[in-house]
Amino acid sequence: MPWRAPGQPRLAGTGNYISQKAERAWGHRESAPCGTASRYDRAALGDESAAARPRRRPSRGGPAQGTWRPGAEPMSSSVAGPDCCGGLGNVDFRQADLCVMTRLLGYVDPSDPCFVAAVLAITFNPLFWNVVARWEQKTRKLSRAFRSPYLACYSLGAAILLLNVLRSHCFTQAMLSQPKMESLDNPTAYRMGLALLGVGSVFVISSFLALGFTGTFLGDYFGILKEARVTTFPFNVLDNPMYWGSTANYLGWAVMHASPTGLLLTAVVALVYMVAILYEEPFTAQIYQQKASPSHKRR
Repeated sequence: MPWRAPGQPRLAGTGNYISQKAERAWGHRESAPCGTASRYDRAALGDESAAARPRRRPSRGGPAQGTWRPGAEPMSSSVAGPDCCGGLGNVDFRQADLCVMTRLLGYVDPSDPCFVAAVLAITFNPLFWNVVARWEQKTRKLSRAFRSPYLACYSLGAAILLLNVLRSHCFTQAMLSQPKMESLDNPTAYRMGLALLGVGSVFVISSFLALGFTGTFLGDYFGILKEARVTTFPFNVLDNPMYWGSTANYLGWAVMHASPTGLLLTAVVALVYMVAILYEEPFTAQIYQQKASPSHKRR
């Protein structure tokens, strides 16, 4: 125990006295109201302006300027913007609603085997028929194997139909294996999906009737050409109505099932069809241009 002169007051409470004076000057940390951060809390949460600001000595008239007082409004930082609920450090960004796409993807599990199978089926089908048809156009091996370009085209068409059935099955199973979206699970959305399905079916069926079987299933790659490109309905309404009608069918099917997974897979269908169109359109225009040329007619 340190020595002190007789009559000298004890110094054991000096630290407490100084601490109490400082707390009265700078504000009690424990007395901050709920939802309001003190100067020390703000510095700990990353408010650099509060942490870097030098401490001012309190004036005799009251607490120092710029300090927090019990019952006063929270201070604002010119660097971090106006404080809300104690500053940006207290905001839980994990609870922020960033965008609609994030909410949509929250319903989808990309690792689900049914979803993976649907994506593979969607991307494989156009790749398959374009590769086989272009290979046939260059080699004529299918026509020689079946001894007829018509039989070869019918065989490829049958394979494409079976692959489309498999694709639709995988699409449906992927929707059924994942949750629905509550905002789409209502009679109005169901009727809207049914209307899309009807419009898509009209485009698909009318395209098939206008083109015929060989025209629908890449007969031009087998040398089976029409007299001219078809320009009647639905080809006078939009280009590639078969593809966009099929896309509308999948979109309507997804809306009828209130399925975010179906909506995402429909976007994959549309993207794959756009790539297929970029690959097929130049060739179709080229072969009918050659057919219309005088040199081709003299043959």
